[in-house]
Amino acid sequence: MGQAITRLVIGNWKMHGKLATNQALLEALAAGSMSLSGQCHLGVCVPFPYLAQAQAQLQGSALSWGAQDVSAHLGGAYTGEVAAPMLADFGAQWVLVGHSERRAMHGEDSALVASKAQAALNAGITPVVCIGETLEQHDAGHTDAVIADQLAPVLALGPQALAKMVFAYEPVWAIGTGQSATPDQAQAVHATIRERLAAFDAADRPILYGGSVKADNAAGLLSMPDINGALVGGASLLAEEFLRIAAA
Repeated sequence: MGQAITRLVIGNWKMHGKLATNQALLEALAAGSMSLSGQCHLGVCVPFPYLAQAQAQLQGSALSWGAQDVSAHLGGAYTGEVAAPMLADFGAQWVLVGHSERRAMHGEDSALVASKAQAALNAGITPVVCIGETLEQHDAGHTDAVIADQLAPVLALGPQALAKMVFAYEPVWAIGTGQSATPDQAQAVHATIRERLAAFDAADRPILYGGSVKADNAAGLLSMPDINGALVGGASLLAEEFLRIAAA
């Protein structure tokens, strides 16, 4: 793979947060991220209403910030949607696209996910492209086929676009369930993803693992050669836990 990929750990706050509690959490994370600088890049994806707060508190710190979704459209009559240039106005570095909850609850297909990724790139924002299989697909042995189908429209954007993306494997059966893929299970899927990226000259892109990552299982997962970091859900709301994951 050539030069080692710097570890990247991104927190997904999902639909959590209040101004007062956010302030304390961001202060703790910004302080903790200073000691991790150089060995790990740390970021948080916050709900849209708190992007201004994140920008105000984190500007100049080692902790980056972003959003959890983006519209595929540049602007127009799309009530409730948020365009990528709007995220850029608040200094967002990251945006999640294709998170399993968006796919399942909002019917987002992989073609739409690719369009959202391109919209983010057009605004200078790094899309974190989320892919992963459900429990039924996992048990049926369809993981590789599902990953291939979900990646196909994104890969079709070409090497130039892929070179600016981050990928996250999130086994849906392990999100919020307390279960997690074993390090070997996760590594096997990450290796498959990297093989597919390599065919488009993008083997050096970070691939994060996201599926009930906690401080007590992070070290095993992050020791795997093709796991370059983590996309962390609930544990990212606890500063000490999140920082322990990053340092694992």
